[in-house]
Amino acid sequence: MMRLLVVLMCFLAGCLSQRPRPCSSPPLMSGAFTVTTQNEKLWLYSKYLYDAMGKRMRVMELGSYENKSFTYDALLLYREAAMYEINEHDRTCTKKPLKTDFHPMEIPKDASLLGQVVLGSSSGPGEGLLVNTWAGDLPDKSGKYMSTVTEFGCIPVSNVYHTDKYGWVMISLFNNVVGLEDPGQLNPPDFCTGVEMKADSEEEPADFLSLFLHKH
Repeated sequence: MMRLLVVLMCFLAGCLSQRPRPCSSPPLMSGAFTVTTQNEKLWLYSKYLYDAMGKRMRVMELGSYENKSFTYDALLLYREAAMYEINEHDRTCTKKPLKTDFHPMEIPKDASLLGQVVLGSSSGPGEGLLVNTWAGDLPDKSGKYMSTVTEFGCIPVSNVYHTDKYGWVMISLFNNVVGLEDPGQLNPPDFCTGVEMKADSEEEPADFLSLFLHKH
């Protein structure tokens, strides 16, 4: 019995001492995030729904750009190559082409681990959160990113990017929930039925970051 206990303790110690590895967030998630920029031109609060299996995403934003308030509601259906801009109040809908690939919430395999820390306190149970911070190049090599996710579950905590237009951009995620309470919000509303695709005249969002930056 004592020998078995020693073996189990050694096994657990080995597991806990393993180096963190790149990971993928749960395929179904919802929550909220804020975005702030270095040049202070853009600030926003947004709720989001995320479906990696169906390659769908929706963001519902409230923000300020150059001291002017705005709201924005966008549903992205990557399998249909379509983006819906939704106005629930006026029950109107604009459908635009979406030519980019779906980018899942994940830490890329080529990311570099910067470190592992405890947010809060490690003095007592429930007082802290163990997270890993990773860094790497943006997909188009246009800049750098730094992403922090939880060690257990790979839940996104924050992302930092650098862009020419805004300087450093900070995205802080919170109230994340694994699963979707109302998956119907990832389908176009009934008043979007029959809406024609607009001409390809504007730049489509290229990724999660540009989704809410290209509009403003």
